[in-house]
Amino acid sequence: MEHVYRDLTRLPKAHLHLHFTGSMRPTTLIELADKYGVHLPEALSSGTPPKLRATDERGWFRFQRLYDIARSCLRAPEDIQRLVREAAQEDVRDGSGWLEIQVDPTSYAPHLGGLIPALEVILDAVDAASRETGLGMRVLVAANRMKHPLEARTLARLAVRFADRGVVGFGLSNDERRGLARDFDRAFAIAREGGLLAAPHGGELTGPSSVRDCLDDLRASRVGHGVRSAEDPRLLRKLAERGVTCEVCPASNVALGVYEKHEDVPLRTLFDAGVPMALGADDPLLFGSRLAAQYEIARRHHGFTDPELAELARQSVRASAAPEDIRGKLLSGIDDWLASPVG
Repeated sequence: MEHVYRDLTRLPKAHLHLHFTGSMRPTTLIELADKYGVHLPEALSSGTPPKLRATDERGWFRFQRLYDIARSCLRAPEDIQRLVREAAQEDVRDGSGWLEIQVDPTSYAPHLGGLIPALEVILDAVDAASRETGLGMRVLVAANRMKHPLEARTLARLAVRFADRGVVGFGLSNDERRGLARDFDRAFAIAREGGLLAAPHGGELTGPSSVRDCLDDLRASRVGHGVRSAEDPRLLRKLAERGVTCEVCPASNVALGVYEKHEDVPLRTLFDAGVPMALGADDPLLFGSRLAAQYEIARRHHGFTDPELAELARQSVRASAAPEDIRGKLLSGIDDWLASPVG
């Protein structure tokens, strides 16, 4: 007899790990590439997720190259507006009531008139998409750890300056094997002093030590990925005791070769250790699945029950920067989902 489950797209949740260009629909990328005469490699034009393996330098370079090609197709304010509107629409379809989209505005500055105009275009697009779709939506400004820490400080100051326009957090992305977390400690201090939450990447391509660095050097309140902390029981206890949320992206962990198969992603280890998690889609453009699919992975490959999936959704809401009214509405919606009949 086939099991009947509650619909995961109807489970209210918050989405805390979604990269800007990586949120694009594949069809939109193809249309924008045509608009600007950008040649897309087959990995981006076929409509199916490319085969990636970023655990070695060459594989990460290929991933970054594909990402950079896609980003080069975002050149005008209307392209930004379209991407943000469609990302919001996809999230609403997946049951998200709150989205924090992550962006490094320096990547878009050359086409949009500079760093400040680029961030203004992005924030205006987020505001418009939020009003149009009803999705609560904010921005997390992320520095690139491949670049000089002084650039991160500039971005942190900019992020704080726009805190009243929708910036809620400060991150650090790209290859965590490069650069030391402590080199970016001043940038994160600027962000924290300005009231922003600290959410650097760590514990994906490198082991538990990179998560510990995020905690000790950057005083992270959330860690992007963080799955490799499962290899260190003491670190798991530290995360649980401090209530630091790991933004876990199961589909991307497998797509990038961090784990061989879905069953290997240590969702159950983190959950049972009491480490809060917020499931995220990371880069749907390259990994082929969005938010609800991550909860489906937890259900299908890790045996998460509906009460456990509801708790994962609660953890995502609690770790978000959503205001109390939205937070309360989402949490009561989660209770309603769990109380609803199966099927």
